[in-house]
Amino acid sequence: MGIETSVANKKEKEFCELEKAKNPILDPYPNPKANTNSKGKKGRRRHLKKAAVVSPVQKLYDTCKEVFKDRRPGIVPHPDSIDKLRAVLDDIKPEDVGLSPEMPYFRSPAAGRTPAIRYLHLHECDKFSIGIFCFPPSGVIPLHNHPGMTVFSKLLFGTLHIKSYDWVVDGPCNVSAVANPSDVKQSEIQQPPVQLAKVKINSNFTAPCNPTILYPAEGGNMHRFTAVTACAVLDVLGPPYSDAEGRHCTYYYDFPFGNFSVDGVSVPEEERESYAWLQDKGKQPEEFAVVGELYGGTWCFFTLQLLYIKG
Repeated sequence: MGIETSVANKKEKEFCELEKAKNPILDPYPNPKANTNSKGKKGRRRHLKKAAVVSPVQKLYDTCKEVFKDRRPGIVPHPDSIDKLRAVLDDIKPEDVGLSPEMPYFRSPAAGRTPAIRYLHLHECDKFSIGIFCFPPSGVIPLHNHPGMTVFSKLLFGTLHIKSYDWVVDGPCNVSAVANPSDVKQSEIQQPPVQLAKVKINSNFTAPCNPTILYPAEGGNMHRFTAVTACAVLDVLGPPYSDAEGRHCTYYYDFPFGNFSVDGVSVPEEERESYAWLQDKGKQPEEFAVVGELYGGTWCFFTLQLLYIKG
């Protein structure tokens, strides 16, 4: 899904090492030299058996670290790696990340107020990011893109409507279009150029369901999420957004194909609903409200502890 708030913890690597040192469950392969006497060997083997059971969140982190270790923008992970990460996401349940629909994050807003979406930050580095979007009913993440990214989205609970697009290959790119007065008022159309896109997904998803995966050039790289009920979405981006590296998040208007006329572009009448013109909004929509918060699981405790120690 892929919109991230500025909650990224810059000391992530440090606190991960601290966490593993203080919690052996998160480091399933401790130093075997730590106990060199013969009596300790059996105890060490028992310890290793216990420590081999890692939490679902730690397993997700370890898998992402492996899948995205050599990834670069626009380069899709190997199909075997995609299947491995998808399988890990398949196994994650709301209780594994400490969420339930009864939590305050998921309450309906007061009448007339825009539903605020919470983003729980778990991890971010230059290779990938992990976070959870918490939607109250009717919450919306507007149509946006994921430049050069592979994105995994796992619906943890609730019902979510997804509408996504891919650019039409060899289609007109950022062309000037003429609004058709019979379909739309001229005043409703702004002047920036438009680009032709094809609908990839336009459906409701209800948990439990398979994770959705989008790629740099296919799979619905531009998408909009609308909460039909309260819901939570676990998001993995590889690589994450980065203004410094040119991976900006762009928001779009989408107009029905019939709203515009472009010289040399035509679509059969029966297929027009499968196409749309997308237009860059130029900035993040004012009605889009996201509140960034730290993940409330084990990692959050160690993050706060590290920040306290570092002063």
